Amino acid sequence: MKNHLLLLAFAITSLNLYAQNKAMADECFKKADYKCAEEQYSKLAEKEQIQKFQSEYYNNLGTSQRRLGKTASAFKSYESALKANPLSALVYENLASLHSQKGSKVKALEYVDKGLQIEPENANLYLTRSKIYDSQGKKELAVKDLNQILSFAPENIYARTGLANLKKNNGDLEGALKDYNQLISEKPESLLYNGRADVYFKMKKSKEALTDVNKAISIDPKFAQSYVTKSLILFDSAKPKEACDNLNKAVTLGYEKGLLVDLYAKCTTAVK
Repeated sequence: MKNHLLLLAFAITSLNLYAQNKAMADECFKKADYKCAEEQYSKLAEKEQIQKFQSEYYNNLGTSQRRLGKTASAFKSYESALKANPLSALVYENLASLHSQKGSKVKALEYVDKGLQIEPENANLYLTRSKIYDSQGKKELAVKDLNQILSFAPENIYARTGLANLKKNNGDLEGALKDYNQLISEKPESLLYNGRADVYFKMKKSKEALTDVNKAISIDPKFAQSYVTKSLILFDSAKPKEACDNLNKAVTLGYEKGLLVDLYAKCTTAVK
């Protein structure tokens, strides 16, 4: 009886410690302390015996490493997540996105296709594929994927802004502006003000662009993309120091520094 109670106490203690470790990892990630998150998720993934949970931890580990600029490590963690749970659509999302980011479009499309076989109505996979098609000049296919999302999720804001951005990317700035005006009138969100700011920026309307991006930041001070957009506007307005400060803020909030190499090069030039 005594041994039984000791084993029970040990099991309860282990569960409590496990819960604390998971809570710590999640809190670190939430606070954008990705170094801490990397350490904690690594420990959780190594110790976890249930494959579904292990896959989740490896996936979060990969995302933490990605935010730290550790691309090679992120790839390995995502692959480990997929090995632990080959039916995780979320892992396919991340692998497709990361391969696309690194220029491996063919590989990215393969992961999108596999992910959609598991989860046919996964909006993020369609979004990733739409962006790839757009980068390849396959506008009709890009539009088709975004409309596919709207067929099962009519209010999906990313699909709707995606259609506006396709117009922007293909030179139809007036059409993109009209779409963003409509979206903002329906639901004024940080994402939308940031998107319209970028349209204004491309229209060479810096004043309007800065007004919108500041509005985006006031609505959601933790939306990293807004700080990147603001840095572009500030660089164009010959304010490199402020621009670089905004880049640093974006990275602090989790924006991948590896995507900002060209902009950070301007910071180095400005310092010199």
